Parts: sequence; C-alpha cells; structure tokens
Amino acid sequence: MKKPLRIPEFKNEDEEAEFWANLDLSKYLEPSDFERVSFPNLKPTTRSISIRIPEYLLNRVKEKANEINVPYQSLIKQYIKKGVFSPGS
Repeated sequence: MKKPLRIPEFKNEDEEAEFWANLDLSKYLEPSDFERVSFPNLKPTTRSISIRIPEYLLNRVKEKANEINVPYQSLIKQYIKKGVFSPGS
C-alpha cells in the first residue's frame, strides 16, 4: 500500500459515485493489495419512472401477467429488457 486512503462521509449515492469516479486508486494501492471478492446479494439500483401507455395495453399486460402468475410491473420490466438487449436492437 502506497499511502492510506481516507474515505469521506457521503450525503447521498450520487456524491459517493462522483468521489469514486474521480479517484485514481493507483496513488493508494499496489496490484498485490487486491483480493478477489464476491457480492452474491447485491441488487441493482432501481429508479421509479412514470410513463403513459394506452389503457387497453396496460390491461392486456395485466391479463398476461395474471396468466403467468407474475406481478405486471415485473412483466413490463422483462419486456423492456428483452427489447433493449435482443439481437438487432
């Protein structure tokens, strides 16, 4: 270790992200200082949004979600993910 890293208290997640984005860890750590770690319970940060969709479409999504026994908002997220990450998109 080159010199100790002092991590400040953060007011929010954005402030912490800014700190880490602008930090050059090579000033504080040597490659031999690193260890392999795993975060099995880490969940991605989510953000609420508001969208307007036709009522008939929302009703159809709710019907489909009920058929397959999943929450309709989870089904909407699956559809969006599929559309964003499908080949050719």
